[in-house]
Amino acid sequence: MPIPISIYTTFCRHFSSSLPKRPIFTSVPWKYKNQAIKLAQQALTDYLHSTRSLPYTYADQISKNSLVSLSNLVSNIHFTSPTFATSLQKYLRYHPINELEFFYESIGIDYDEVSGFLSNDKFFISEEGSAINVSCVLCDFGFPWNKLGMLYKEEKRVFSMSEEDVKSRLCGLKGFRFSTTSVIGISLAFPFVLRGELSGEIGALFDDLKRVFVDFDLESCVEGNVDAWYEVCRKIRVFYDLGCEKGKVGELMGKSKRIFVDYPVEVLVQKAEFFCKFGFRKEDVGLLLLKKPGILDFQLEGQVISVKGLLKHFGLSAEELKSVAQNYGHVFGRNKMANLPHVMRAMELHEWFFNKIKDGNHQLLASYVMSDPDEDLDEKYRDGLERIQRTRTPMHTMNKLEFLHAIGFGENALTIKVLTDLHGTSSELQERVDCLLRYGIVFSKLCSMIRRMPKILSQKPEILQQKLNYLCEDMKSSLQYLDIFPSFLCFNLENRIKPRHRFHMWLTERGFCKQEYSISSIVATSDKSFVARLHVIHPDAPKLWVDFSHSKAH
Repeated sequence: MPIPISIYTTFCRHFSSSLPKRPIFTSVPWKYKNQAIKLAQQALTDYLHSTRSLPYTYADQISKNSLVSLSNLVSNIHFTSPTFATSLQKYLRYHPINELEFFYESIGIDYDEVSGFLSNDKFFISEEGSAINVSCVLCDFGFPWNKLGMLYKEEKRVFSMSEEDVKSRLCGLKGFRFSTTSVIGISLAFPFVLRGELSGEIGALFDDLKRVFVDFDLESCVEGNVDAWYEVCRKIRVFYDLGCEKGKVGELMGKSKRIFVDYPVEVLVQKAEFFCKFGFRKEDVGLLLLKKPGILDFQLEGQVISVKGLLKHFGLSAEELKSVAQNYGHVFGRNKMANLPHVMRAMELHEWFFNKIKDGNHQLLASYVMSDPDEDLDEKYRDGLERIQRTRTPMHTMNKLEFLHAIGFGENALTIKVLTDLHGTSSELQERVDCLLRYGIVFSKLCSMIRRMPKILSQKPEILQQKLNYLCEDMKSSLQYLDIFPSFLCFNLENRIKPRHRFHMWLTERGFCKQEYSISSIVATSDKSFVARLHVIHPDAPKLWVDFSHSKAH
């Protein structure tokens, strides 16, 4: 299983800020900036209201929440304080603007994403009549104008509905015995509730929400405003995004309701991301956090572990520890607690460890501390760090070292040895690891392969993919063969692997080769030994090999 991408990105892809992320009104002298913003907003409001016939309330919302687009507009006008307002009004009168750009930014879509929503043949808000009408209905109901973009990005079809259907849906949601404020917060966190049948998935969601907010009285812990309801619902959504089934976890959420009061959403996501790296189903991780909420108090940042000491702390016997150390010496030593999931996967102990946590031993994580400041210090590793600091590019090398630690390699001499043969940036190395994992190589076996043959990761992902395809499809072998012959991935595919393998196949098909040779003996032997063995197979084989090689080359 590949190392997962950030779950935070998945969970929060529809959350956006109404504040611009870039400098605005840079064409205006600093001391006049506030004045220019107010005048520009008023001019745009007047234009949208008087010229474009948009109700004043919504025109004002658009002008106040589209600062980047407004800044771009102002940059077209030479600023002089006495004439600025008049010049801007004149510009709007005689120069058509893309009103939809202002509209999309105003509802909370990041300006850098706005272009993806614009059409080449639509410029005026009136041309998106349904979208503006639905926005007005939602705003009248109480939705913050600058948060409507969350709905638009995730459930654009809502903005194609009729005004009557939207109003009817909002009334239907209130029929679940939730207040207007709570319906808004729920809708912002779960935009899909604004469309489709009120039974099925939506009904299951509201069953859970009623269980949590009403039966377990979470509602009394939520302030009576949209932002507070939205924030709590964001936290609840984390568990559904992890795969917890709607309609099935309401009681469990209710019993652990303090999770949704005491912890920011970022803490929930961070802990979920940490435990998902063990390689287990996201749903199991979500249930773990709900059943063992004490895990959320566990600190990840800054803590250092001794791999040997932590395994002892969790109950691994001396005999088991000796066996693990013999097989996975490259993992031992110190590492960061944040890298623990991959440390365990690198030793094939992730299932054992995750089950320990699920079975009630999660407190062992919080209680673990290194017994001695010098515990598991490796002098050769420290010497290696000193050598790195004396090189011309210490930062580049340290980034590669951090990459190795992140995939489970400990602070030990073996890791330093592997580091010397790694070529590429840390991000390139990660791409190559992800490529091999996606193909199906087991995490622990890949780490062992890297320990034995680090140069595997000195190739581009597409080259690795081609070699794996040839091994499995053309040579009819399995990925397990790489356990004994990882250097297969280091040989040139076109100039070494393919011609030698195809020639052996050619000899076999014609009855010249009676003995079956291993892939390693075909690929890894030197040219001289390869030709000598061909002579043993058949006296004419070396000449045939030369002819075969020339014919394939041309």
